[in-house]
Amino acid sequence: MASESLTNRKPKGTGIVTRLKKLAFGMKGNDGLLYKLFIYGLLIGIGFVYLFPLLYMISYSLKSLDDILNPLVNWIPTQLYLDNYQSAYAVLKFLPTLVESLYVTAIPAIVQTAVCAVVGYGFARFAFPFKRTMFVLVLATFIIPPQVTVIPRYVFFNEIGILGSIQAFLFPALLGQGINSAIFILIFYQFFKMMPKALEEAAQLDGAGYLRIFLTLALPMAAPAIIISFLFSFVWYWNETYLAAIYFGNSLTTLPLELQKFVATYQQMYPQSGGEASEINEGINMAGTVMTILPMLVVYAITQRWFVEGVDRSGIAGE
Repeated sequence: MASESLTNRKPKGTGIVTRLKKLAFGMKGNDGLLYKLFIYGLLIGIGFVYLFPLLYMISYSLKSLDDILNPLVNWIPTQLYLDNYQSAYAVLKFLPTLVESLYVTAIPAIVQTAVCAVVGYGFARFAFPFKRTMFVLVLATFIIPPQVTVIPRYVFFNEIGILGSIQAFLFPALLGQGINSAIFILIFYQFFKMMPKALEEAAQLDGAGYLRIFLTLALPMAAPAIIISFLFSFVWYWNETYLAAIYFGNSLTTLPLELQKFVATYQQMYPQSGGEASEINEGINMAGTVMTILPMLVVYAITQRWFVEGVDRSGIAGE
């Protein structure tokens, strides 16, 4: 008996080592302290990389020229200097330009979302000749850079007289060829493909036609895909400056377009004595940039809950 008790007796340090392993690595290897420290450290690092430009812009936009030139002032300015925002507000013509930006962004985004929903539903629920070929061709349009087709589109839009108006964005969106429409068609196609056919068959037995099924059954169930498509479309139309500068000319403008010529506009509005162009400092530049991205931040702050729920419910990621 004495020999058995000696063999079964564990060393005194074994229990401490086991507890330390459980504390560090957890019971399953993914709930321990070291694992959590690694994950949280990685997330904080990635978050800082994304937030650093925004924090840099906000910090410099609140600095006076003395703070910018002072090497002892890094992140926190000595005072909240709001004159940079006043100058940027005047240079950007903020309120009129914001209204025009929303006009040429929100309307095409709504139209593009609606059209892509119809096209995606058609590809997902109906069988017709050359369906796969047409679907592949639609998706192939995403691969083609817009710079390749901008010249023939410009000539065509000029012939039908829609240059210099929002119709230059609306016309392609109505035909399913808006900015990155192929991605949204694919999103709706995948979503409608997952819908049970029994629901449509039950609606047809009740006398509902295809249009009523789409409006009253398919669209309400596709709310996550609609939210995702609209938000991405809104952001992409907002950030589009290449096509907007070519199609709109001087007739329409957006905040990103005004930001591109921010320095030249500032020098024209605030000339130095003697007719020489005035020098713009980094604080005013950063203030203009913050004011340009501010509407997007507000839109995201308002809709981020529905956006996250939409991604979670639709199972769509990485788009």
